[in-house]
Amino acid sequence: MLENFIKLTESYCSIGLTAGFSIMGLEIRWYAISYIIGLLGGLYYIKYLLKLDKIQTSISPKLIDNILVWIMSGIILGGRLGYVLFYNLHHYLNHPIKILYIWEGGMSFHGGMIGIILSILIFSQKNKIHFLKLSDLIACAAPIGLFFGRISNFLNGELWGKPTNLPWGIIFEKCAGNLKRHPTQLYESLLEGVLIFLILFFLVKKYKILNQPGKTTGLFCIIYAFSRISIEFFREPDKQIGYIYANITMGMLLSIPLIFIGILIITQKNMK
Repeated sequence: MLENFIKLTESYCSIGLTAGFSIMGLEIRWYAISYIIGLLGGLYYIKYLLKLDKIQTSISPKLIDNILVWIMSGIILGGRLGYVLFYNLHHYLNHPIKILYIWEGGMSFHGGMIGIILSILIFSQKNKIHFLKLSDLIACAAPIGLFFGRISNFLNGELWGKPTNLPWGIIFEKCAGNLKRHPTQLYESLLEGVLIFLILFFLVKKYKILNQPGKTTGLFCIIYAFSRISIEFFREPDKQIGYIYANITMGMLLSIPLIFIGILIITQKNMK
Protein backbone atom coordinates (compact mmCIF):
# COMPACT_ATOMS: atom_id res chain seq x y z
CA MET A 1 0.00 0.00 0.00
CA LEU A 2 2.81 2.42 0.89
CA GLU A 3 4.58 1.53 -2.38
CA ASN A 4 1.46 2.40 -4.39
CA PHE A 5 1.15 5.63 -2.43
CA ILE A 6 4.73 6.57 -3.35
CA LYS A 7 4.09 5.79 -7.03
CA LEU A 8 0.97 7.93 -6.93
CA THR A 9 2.97 10.79 -5.40
CA GLU A 10 5.65 10.51 -8.10
CA SER A 11 3.03 10.68 -10.82
CA TYR A 12 1.65 13.89 -9.32
CA CYS A 13 5.14 15.38 -9.18
CA SER A 14 5.65 14.65 -12.87
CA ILE A 15 2.48 16.58 -13.70
CA GLY A 16 3.75 19.81 -12.15
CA LEU A 17 3.54 21.74 -8.91
CA THR A 18 0.11 23.26 -9.43
CA ALA A 19 -1.55 20.74 -11.72
CA GLY A 20 -4.15 18.20 -10.69
CA PHE A 21 -6.07 16.29 -13.35
CA SER A 22 -8.23 16.95 -16.38
CA ILE A 23 -11.93 16.33 -17.01
CA MET A 24 -12.97 16.60 -20.66
CA GLY A 25 -10.01 18.89 -21.33
CA LEU A 26 -10.66 21.09 -18.29
CA GLU A 27 -7.63 21.15 -15.97
CA ILE A 28 -8.59 20.83 -12.31
CA ARG A 29 -5.95 22.02 -9.84
CA TRP A 30 -5.47 20.57 -6.37
CA TYR A 31 -5.37 24.01 -4.77
CA ALA A 32 -8.77 24.85 -6.24
CA ILE A 33 -10.22 21.61 -4.90
CA SER A 34 -8.73 22.15 -1.45
CA TYR A 35 -10.04 25.73 -1.28
CA ILE A 36 -13.55 24.68 -2.28
CA ILE A 37 -13.72 21.74 0.12
CA GLY A 38 -12.08 23.70 2.94
CA LEU A 39 -14.36 26.73 2.59
CA LEU A 40 -17.58 24.76 2.20
CA GLY A 41 -16.58 22.35 4.97
CA GLY A 42 -15.75 25.26 7.25
CA LEU A 43 -19.02 26.99 6.38
CA TYR A 44 -21.16 24.01 7.35
CA TYR A 45 -19.10 23.35 10.46
CA ILE A 46 -19.63 26.91 11.69
CA LYS A 47 -23.36 26.53 11.13
CA TYR A 48 -23.23 23.34 13.18
CA LEU A 49 -21.46 25.19 16.00
CA LEU A 50 -24.13 27.90 15.98
CA LYS A 51 -26.75 25.24 16.65
CA LEU A 52 -25.02 23.87 19.75
CA ASP A 53 -26.78 24.32 23.07
CA LYS A 54 -25.61 27.15 25.31
CA ILE A 55 -23.58 28.89 22.59
CA GLN A 56 -24.40 32.55 23.14
CA THR A 57 -23.94 34.62 20.00
CA SER A 58 -25.88 37.09 17.90
CA ILE A 59 -24.25 35.80 14.70
CA SER A 60 -26.79 34.23 12.36
CA PRO A 61 -26.20 31.49 9.76
CA LYS A 62 -27.10 34.03 7.05
CA LEU A 63 -24.21 36.25 8.13
CA ILE A 64 -21.90 33.27 7.83
CA ASP A 65 -23.07 32.74 4.24
CA ASN A 66 -22.30 36.38 3.47
CA ILE A 67 -18.77 36.25 4.86
CA LEU A 68 -17.68 33.38 2.60
CA VAL A 69 -16.61 35.69 -0.25
CA TRP A 70 -14.74 37.94 2.20
CA ILE A 71 -12.82 34.98 3.62
CA MET A 72 -11.95 33.67 0.17
CA SER A 73 -10.70 37.11 -0.89
CA GLY A 74 -8.62 37.41 2.29
CA ILE A 75 -7.04 34.00 1.76
CA ILE A 76 -6.10 34.59 -1.87
CA LEU A 77 -4.96 38.21 -1.63
CA GLY A 78 -3.28 37.86 1.76
CA GLY A 79 -1.75 34.48 0.97
CA ARG A 80 -0.32 35.66 -2.33
CA LEU A 81 1.02 38.99 -1.07
CA GLY A 82 2.41 37.25 2.00
CA TYR A 83 4.36 34.85 -0.18
CA VAL A 84 5.65 37.72 -2.32
CA LEU A 85 6.78 39.79 0.69
CA PHE A 86 8.03 37.04 3.01
CA TYR A 87 9.45 34.41 0.67
CA ASN A 88 10.42 35.76 -2.75
CA LEU A 89 10.42 39.57 -2.77
CA HIS A 90 13.53 39.97 -4.94
CA HIS A 91 12.07 37.78 -7.69
CA TYR A 92 8.77 39.64 -7.82
CA LEU A 93 10.42 43.05 -7.72
CA ASN A 94 12.19 42.02 -10.93
CA HIS A 95 9.05 40.42 -12.39
CA PRO A 96 6.09 42.33 -10.85
CA ILE A 97 3.55 41.03 -13.36
CA LYS A 98 4.14 37.51 -12.00
CA ILE A 99 2.55 38.54 -8.71
CA LEU A 100 -0.74 37.94 -10.53
CA TYR A 101 0.30 34.45 -11.72
CA ILE A 102 -1.20 32.61 -8.76
CA TRP A 103 -1.65 29.49 -10.91
CA GLU A 104 2.14 29.08 -10.79
CA GLY A 105 1.92 28.51 -7.02
CA GLY A 106 3.23 30.52 -4.11
CA MET A 107 0.92 31.13 -1.15
CA SER A 108 1.75 31.93 2.47
CA PHE A 109 -0.31 30.83 5.47
CA HIS A 110 0.78 33.82 7.53
CA GLY A 111 -0.16 36.20 4.73
CA GLY A 112 -3.49 34.44 4.31
CA MET A 113 -4.09 34.75 8.04
CA ILE A 114 -3.48 38.50 7.91
CA GLY A 115 -5.85 38.70 4.95
CA ILE A 116 -8.56 36.81 6.85
CA ILE A 117 -8.14 38.99 9.94
CA LEU A 118 -8.58 42.14 7.86
CA SER A 119 -11.61 40.62 6.12
CA ILE A 120 -13.21 39.69 9.44
CA LEU A 121 -12.45 43.12 10.88
CA ILE A 122 -14.09 44.97 7.98
CA PHE A 123 -17.04 42.56 7.85
CA SER A 124 -17.68 42.72 11.61
CA GLN A 125 -17.63 46.53 11.63
CA LYS A 126 -19.86 46.71 8.58
CA ASN A 127 -22.42 44.35 10.14
CA LYS A 128 -21.99 45.60 13.73
CA ILE A 129 -21.02 42.25 15.23
CA HIS A 130 -18.38 41.33 17.80
CA PHE A 131 -15.04 40.87 16.03
CA LEU A 132 -13.66 38.22 18.39
CA LYS A 133 -16.90 36.22 18.42
CA LEU A 134 -16.70 35.99 14.65
CA SER A 135 -12.96 35.26 14.63
CA ASP A 136 -13.53 32.49 17.19
CA LEU A 137 -15.94 30.74 14.81
CA ILE A 138 -13.50 31.13 11.92
CA ALA A 139 -10.68 29.76 14.12
CA CYS A 140 -12.74 26.62 14.81
CA ALA A 141 -13.23 26.05 11.08
CA ALA A 142 -9.73 27.03 9.91
CA PRO A 143 -8.17 23.58 10.62
CA ILE A 144 -10.48 22.07 8.00
CA GLY A 145 -9.02 24.34 5.34
CA LEU A 146 -5.49 23.78 6.63
CA PHE A 147 -5.92 20.02 6.45
CA PHE A 148 -7.01 20.00 2.82
CA GLY A 149 -4.49 22.70 1.91
CA ARG A 150 -1.62 20.58 3.21
CA ILE A 151 -2.96 17.51 1.42
CA SER A 152 -2.90 19.50 -1.82
CA ASN A 153 0.72 20.50 -1.02
CA PHE A 154 1.51 16.80 -0.81
CA LEU A 155 -0.28 15.93 -4.05
CA ASN A 156 1.48 18.81 -5.79
CA GLY A 157 4.83 17.47 -4.59
CA GLU A 158 5.86 20.72 -2.90
CA LEU A 159 7.04 21.82 0.55
CA TRP A 160 8.67 18.45 1.18
CA GLY A 161 10.83 17.61 4.16
CA LYS A 162 14.48 16.87 4.76
CA PRO A 163 16.01 13.49 3.80
CA THR A 164 15.18 10.64 6.17
CA ASN A 165 15.71 6.89 6.56
CA LEU A 166 12.43 6.40 8.39
CA PRO A 167 10.13 3.77 6.85
CA TRP A 168 7.42 6.30 6.02
CA GLY A 169 9.79 8.52 4.05
CA ILE A 170 8.49 9.48 0.60
CA ILE A 171 10.51 9.76 -2.61
CA PHE A 172 9.50 12.87 -4.59
CA GLU A 173 11.71 11.76 -7.49
CA LYS A 174 10.49 14.20 -10.14
CA CYS A 175 10.45 17.09 -7.67
CA ALA A 176 13.23 16.59 -5.13
CA GLY A 177 15.55 13.83 -6.33
CA ASN A 178 15.64 10.16 -5.37
CA LEU A 179 16.11 10.59 -1.62
CA LYS A 180 13.44 9.52 0.83
CA ARG A 181 12.13 12.61 2.59
CA HIS A 182 9.90 13.48 5.51
CA PRO A 183 6.35 13.96 4.17
CA THR A 184 6.08 17.20 6.16
CA GLN A 185 2.94 18.15 4.25
CA LEU A 186 1.24 15.18 5.92
CA TYR A 187 2.75 16.05 9.30
CA GLU A 188 1.26 19.53 8.94
CA SER A 189 -2.12 18.18 7.86
CA LEU A 190 -2.22 16.12 11.06
CA LEU A 191 -0.96 18.77 13.48
CA GLU A 192 -2.35 21.97 11.95
CA GLY A 193 -5.49 20.26 10.71
CA VAL A 194 -6.62 17.25 12.72
CA LEU A 195 -4.99 18.04 16.08
CA ILE A 196 -6.11 21.69 16.30
CA PHE A 197 -9.60 20.77 15.09
CA LEU A 198 -10.03 18.09 17.77
CA ILE A 199 -8.64 20.24 20.59
CA LEU A 200 -10.89 23.19 19.78
CA PHE A 201 -13.91 20.96 19.19
CA PHE A 202 -13.40 19.33 22.59
CA LEU A 203 -13.06 22.68 24.35
CA VAL A 204 -16.13 24.08 22.58
CA LYS A 205 -18.27 21.05 23.47
CA LYS A 206 -16.94 20.47 26.99
CA TYR A 207 -16.19 23.98 28.25
CA LYS A 208 -18.25 26.23 25.91
CA ILE A 209 -15.24 28.44 25.17
CA LEU A 210 -17.11 30.12 22.33
CA ASN A 211 -18.93 32.01 25.11
CA GLN A 212 -15.58 33.56 26.09
CA PRO A 213 -14.73 35.86 23.16
CA GLY A 214 -11.13 35.62 22.03
CA LYS A 215 -10.17 32.43 23.84
CA THR A 216 -10.66 30.19 20.80
CA THR A 217 -8.80 32.60 18.54
CA GLY A 218 -5.93 32.87 21.01
CA LEU A 219 -5.65 29.11 21.45
CA PHE A 220 -5.65 28.60 17.70
CA CYS A 221 -2.74 31.04 17.32
CA ILE A 222 -0.72 29.37 20.06
CA ILE A 223 -1.30 25.76 19.01
CA TYR A 224 -0.72 26.54 15.35
CA ALA A 225 2.54 28.35 16.13
CA PHE A 226 3.96 25.45 18.16
CA SER A 227 2.81 22.93 15.53
CA ARG A 228 4.36 24.87 12.66
CA ILE A 229 7.62 25.55 14.50
CA SER A 230 7.95 21.85 15.40
CA ILE A 231 7.43 20.72 11.81
CA GLU A 232 9.86 23.31 10.44
CA PHE A 233 12.69 21.27 12.00
CA PHE A 234 11.85 18.47 9.55
CA ARG A 235 10.90 20.61 6.55
CA GLU A 236 13.31 21.63 3.81
CA PRO A 237 13.57 25.44 3.87
CA ASP A 238 12.55 27.38 0.77
CA LYS A 239 15.58 27.28 -1.55
CA GLN A 240 15.37 30.96 -2.49
CA ILE A 241 15.87 32.10 1.13
CA GLY A 242 17.22 29.06 3.01
CA TYR A 243 17.76 29.55 6.74
CA ILE A 244 17.36 33.04 8.17
CA TYR A 245 19.87 32.43 10.97
CA ALA A 246 21.43 29.14 12.15
CA ASN A 247 18.52 26.66 11.88
CA ILE A 248 15.80 29.31 12.00
CA THR A 249 13.48 29.30 8.97
CA MET A 250 11.08 31.97 7.75
CA GLY A 251 8.17 29.77 8.83
CA MET A 252 9.52 29.71 12.39
CA LEU A 253 10.18 33.44 12.40
CA LEU A 254 6.64 34.26 11.27
CA SER A 255 5.07 31.80 13.74
CA ILE A 256 6.81 33.01 16.91
CA PRO A 257 4.76 36.26 17.15
CA LEU A 258 1.56 34.18 17.02
CA ILE A 259 2.40 32.72 20.42
CA PHE A 260 2.53 36.16 22.04
CA ILE A 261 -0.50 37.40 20.10
CA GLY A 262 -2.47 34.38 21.26
CA ILE A 263 -1.48 34.89 24.89
CA LEU A 264 -2.34 38.60 24.64
CA ILE A 265 -5.80 37.88 23.22
CA ILE A 266 -6.59 35.26 25.87
CA THR A 267 -5.43 37.38 28.80
CA GLN A 268 -7.09 40.63 27.72
CA LYS A 269 -10.64 41.18 28.93
CA ASN A 270 -13.43 42.95 27.12
CA MET A 271 -11.61 43.02 23.79
CA LYS A 272 -13.82 43.85 20.82
